[in-house]
Amino acid sequence: MATIADVLVVGAGPAGATAALNLAPRRRVLLIERDRAVGARIGEALAPAARRLLADMGLLDSFAAQGHAPCHANRSIWGADAPREIDFLRDPDGSGWHLDRARFDGWLRAVAIARGAELIAPARVEVIERAGGKWRVRLAADAGAVEILADIVIDAGGRAAPIARRLGARRLAVDRLVCGWVAGAADATELGVSHVEAVADGWWYSAPLPGGRRVLAFHTDADLPAARVARDRDALVVAARHAAHLARLLSACAFRPDGAGAYMAAHSAALVPCAGESWLAAGDAALAFDPLSAQGLLNALFTGLAAAEAADRRLAGDQGALADYAATIAGIGGRYRRHLALWYAAERRWPHAPFWQRRGSRGQTSTSAR
Repeated sequence: MATIADVLVVGAGPAGATAALNLAPRRRVLLIERDRAVGARIGEALAPAARRLLADMGLLDSFAAQGHAPCHANRSIWGADAPREIDFLRDPDGSGWHLDRARFDGWLRAVAIARGAELIAPARVEVIERAGGKWRVRLAADAGAVEILADIVIDAGGRAAPIARRLGARRLAVDRLVCGWVAGAADATELGVSHVEAVADGWWYSAPLPGGRRVLAFHTDADLPAARVARDRDALVVAARHAAHLARLLSACAFRPDGAGAYMAAHSAALVPCAGESWLAAGDAALAFDPLSAQGLLNALFTGLAAAEAADRRLAGDQGALADYAATIAGIGGRYRRHLALWYAAERRWPHAPFWQRRGSRGQTSTSAR
């Protein structure tokens, strides 16, 4: 016998969990995730504007209790050799946060369950098809095959957009950015400050994390020789010593990497279309942001909430709800691409380096379908 759901959410990361926790009080929600437990994630900054989103969703007090580290300022060595700092003292939303991402993701998932969503994990979609005006989905789960009938499906499966691509959507990637990162122990130095430093073949990021830890990350293009550095934890740590300001920071805090490191896609991408007949995509599945923007996690929360609202409207009979959602995502994508081009164009110290030539004043032009 099939399990009946109003909404099936595929992917229990920040976007999927946010969609589920907002829908669960009013609708029957199934949340599926391919991994049983939340794994290691790169430490990530959450912008101050997230405070309003969390408050609107009734999550701010619970979030504050998680003990994430405040982010008071961003330091960049970008476009010039001298550091520049921007603090949040005048930001109406206050400071941002440096997150323990595994804790953050697990907390959102737990809130979704507490509000009434049913989680099936680990599980993966084997079959999805339209049948009698509903989605008929077969999952492969630990307990065996699971049959689901759902009115609406939300693809929150990350950059892979596993459901939307099966349904004919295309991901348009505009670059080949990748990220190699490692976390480790560090002394209490430069707390509350994110560090970004451009170099000839990409850019570095480092930030303190809760619990006396720090993350170190390098971003470059997958087809450049520097990508070998991003793939190798030891090479990554050695290469960081050649970024002058970053090297002093890591030395001052006695950074001690203690993880295996990770290598991941970090390119900008958009899903076309991001909504269709009784389905929509949220988070990285709909619109993937370059980490330089520091907006990716905020976008996951916003699109998760917006997807929940659109699904709820559609279930209530609003035929234009999903089209309105797609228009909202398109507007966000347009503004993001304009701002990203300006950010990269501000760095002109290495005009002949391939990484920066690709991100010149004309913006990023290497769009490809994936």
